[in-house]
Amino acid sequence: MSSRLRLRYGDTDVTAWWGSLVLFRYVYLSEAPQLESPRPYFHPVRTLANDVVTIYRPHDHVWHRGVALSLPHVDKENFWGGPTFRDGGYVQLPNDGAMLHESFDDIAEKNDVVRFDERLRWVTESGENPITERRRVAATVWPSDAAWLLAFETTLANDSDADIVIGSPTTEGRPDAGYGGLFWRGPRSFTGGTVITGGGTGGDELMGVRAPWLAFAGRHDDRGGASTLVFRDGTHNFSYPSQWFVRSTPFAAVCPAPFFDTKHTFVAGESLTLRYDIIIADGEAHPVRCAALAAHAAAVDLIGQQYPRA
Repeated sequence: MSSRLRLRYGDTDVTAWWGSLVLFRYVYLSEAPQLESPRPYFHPVRTLANDVVTIYRPHDHVWHRGVALSLPHVDKENFWGGPTFRDGGYVQLPNDGAMLHESFDDIAEKNDVVRFDERLRWVTESGENPITERRRVAATVWPSDAAWLLAFETTLANDSDADIVIGSPTTEGRPDAGYGGLFWRGPRSFTGGTVITGGGTGGDELMGVRAPWLAFAGRHDDRGGASTLVFRDGTHNFSYPSQWFVRSTPFAAVCPAPFFDTKHTFVAGESLTLRYDIIIADGEAHPVRCAALAAHAAAVDLIGQQYPRA
C-alpha cells in the first residue's frame, strides 16, 4: 500500500485516503432532519487495519453521528439532537438547532499531513444565529505505531448581544450525564470494552474522571481483532484537564466534557477555543502505550504546526 495521505473533496463530504484505505469521511452537509440537529460528522472512521470504529445513527439514539461536535444545552437551545433534559426529565422541544457549513477556507495536503479549515454558523430551530464557528481538522499517519492521528480544533464566537450559558444534563440535575463536546460513539461490538487512563483500566465507574487523556479499547465482530482510541484534551482548554463522559455499557461512548458539571458563561462578543486529539490505533493498547501515543500527539501539535498563531 502506498503511504501517501490525501484528501478528496466532494459535494457533501471530504474523504481522507491513505493509499487505497479510507481513513475517514467527514460529512459537512448533513441531510438529517431538524429533530436530529443536523451538523457535520466523521463516519466511517477506520484503523490502519481497516476496522471501522464509529457508528452512524444507532437505533437507540438516532442523533448520534460517529464523531461530532455536539452540545445539548446552549442556553435553551439544543445542538445535540432529540429531547432536552429539563425539570427532571427529557422532553421533546422545538429547540433542535443545526450547525451549518458555510465554506472551506483551506483544504490542503502537505508534508504527510492533510488538513482543512471550515466556517460554520449555528442556527436555532427558530432561525436565530447566535454562534459562528471556525473549525480546523488535520490528520497524519504513524505506520510504525500502527496508528494515525486526527486533530480537531473549534473556535466558537458568540455573535449574539447576550451572554450564552452552556451546560449539560448534569448541570440541569441529571447525575453522571455531563455529555457535551466532541462526542464519539463506538460500534456495537465495543459494548463492554475497556476504559483506559494513566491510572489503569476500568469501565463505567470512570464516568466523570478528570484526566489529560482517556482511551477506549474494544473488539470487532467478524475477524475478532481489537482497536484502541486515545482521546487527548488540549492543554490550553479552559477546563483542562477536563472531566470525561465515558460509557462502556449499554454502548461505547467517549466525550471530553468541558461543561460536565459546571455551567460556562460564554460572554457576548467573545470567543471560545477547544482543541482535541484522537489517536486511532490497531490492537488493544495498555496504559503505557496509550500514554506514549498521547505524548506523541502533544509533541506533534498537528493543528498548531499547520496553523501558526499570529
